[in-house]
Amino acid sequence: MSASLRKSLQTIEDYKTANPHYTEILDIMADILILREEYCNQMESPIFSVDENLIPQKMHGGLPLLDLTDKKYDLTRPQKYFDSLISITEKRMPEASQNIKDIIQNATFEWEKIIRASFDRKTDDAAAQETKENRDGEENIDLIDLFLEESLRPELEFIAKKYEEKVAKSGWTEGYCPICGKEPKIGEIRREEDGKRYLFCHQCGCKWYFNRIKCPFCGNDEQHSLAYFEVEGDERYRVDVCNKCRRYIKTVELPKSSEEPNMDVEDIATLHLDMIAYDEGYN
Repeated sequence: MSASLRKSLQTIEDYKTANPHYTEILDIMADILILREEYCNQMESPIFSVDENLIPQKMHGGLPLLDLTDKKYDLTRPQKYFDSLISITEKRMPEASQNIKDIIQNATFEWEKIIRASFDRKTDDAAAQETKENRDGEENIDLIDLFLEESLRPELEFIAKKYEEKVAKSGWTEGYCPICGKEPKIGEIRREEDGKRYLFCHQCGCKWYFNRIKCPFCGNDEQHSLAYFEVEGDERYRVDVCNKCRRYIKTVELPKSSEEPNMDVEDIATLHLDMIAYDEGYN
């Protein structure tokens, strides 16, 4: 077990003590992190590849390095990983595991179709809605979505780590991920770097610099229509909102000399902020 994984698992234990109502989902995240490391250790070469000659043009043109909507990759390995992720529910949620299995074994559940559609920003919302209409139980839906996203994470993370320096030097200014094109759910502000803001992609693990006074979703940079709110006693976290597009993103403020957080864990530990944002009319 790597030092970073041990640290993340300890952080999960700390958060479980501070927020006992998150114990179940945090335990699931711990199992995911363990399975992810096992997958990465066994991976000899990734299934995805990047044409390095096209990197400058893609970065300049606002195109992510990978296009999973058109190019046909062999997704056999990630689909097997998805199956192993589903098995976590037998351990952590035995009462719901059969219902989850019934959902994914239903003929309307097409794993590869759902995966590919999730990378198409034009059809993502419609595809997600169609998929949800064929499922029962909101909690199970959220968990399956988590496993769907995770199923490609090890493969995509390899690409993100390989090209992170080139991306950092490219001047990428978009609010979506420069590696895979997914939108961020959470970001961080680094006091160590004079308050610079970085966005985080859960799909591939990429972090990229983004203007602090700008909405990553609609590009709005009018300060009067951008705002944020905090929860009293939880000032390390905040929610940045845009009153033009009514979208939001969670933000972790890192003090100087702070260690790099595991943003997957931070996202789970701040689910209460998502609920507050939804209640306030943001999505």
